[in-house]
Amino acid sequence: MTDFKPGDVIEIDVSGRKAHVQLTHLHASYPPVVRAIKGLHEGGAGDATALAGGPTEFVAMIPLQTALERAGASYTNLGQAEIPEEHRDFPTFRTPIRDKQGNIVYWWFWDGRGLSYDTELDATAAKLPMREVMTGQRLLALLSDA
Repeated sequence: MTDFKPGDVIEIDVSGRKAHVQLTHLHASYPPVVRAIKGLHEGGAGDATALAGGPTEFVAMIPLQTALERAGASYTNLGQAEIPEEHRDFPTFRTPIRDKQGNIVYWWFWDGRGLSYDTELDATAAKLPMREVMTGQRLLALLSDA
């Protein structure tokens, strides 16, 4: 359960600076989808609309509010902003399927509705986010590099 809604821009304290994510999708069976907005900022209480227009660093599935609270992160909901057009459709996530030796045999691609697969991972598919539920600690680590 989350108190955040699609479009909400969340400001997160990361090592004394501010990182921002925007919740883009809710799914009945999975955690919310967020896009991390590129860049760390000094000061706080940024403008949600201006921030949402920034480039995306990465996309992830994460139970955002719970994950931030478990990680002990300070955060503020800056409010609603329009989701950029390239993030309005539910994203496709990728998952490697491995054999007993750990080699990738093929890739599953999940679009929020169904699965497809391919034996090769082309350059476009390699940029898709991984289908995994991110922890708050991992999110904070990735945001600190954004």
